[in-house]
Amino acid sequence: MTWVAEVVVQLKPVVNDPQGLVVRDGLRRLGFASVRAARIGKHIELEVAADSEQSARDLVAAMCEALLRNPVIEDYRIDAVRATVEEPA
Repeated sequence: MTWVAEVVVQLKPVVNDPQGLVVRDGLRRLGFASVRAARIGKHIELEVAADSEQSARDLVAAMCEALLRNPVIEDYRIDAVRATVEEPA
């Protein structure tokens, strides 16, 4: 079965986010004075083959640990894992 996983990788809260500061300041200059903070991250969508949703989650977590995030400065979360509708052969 094929699964689609949505992963978000963001800087850890203790890591300075210069890109987020630029976005926050830009929004304030555009008149959005209520913006207190902005954090920038990466959204990654993966399509994987696995026998179950839990197997797909475990596989994606292993990918995050091995390559998709820098464990020193980034955290990740798996927002969703959903089965795809496979076309009949």
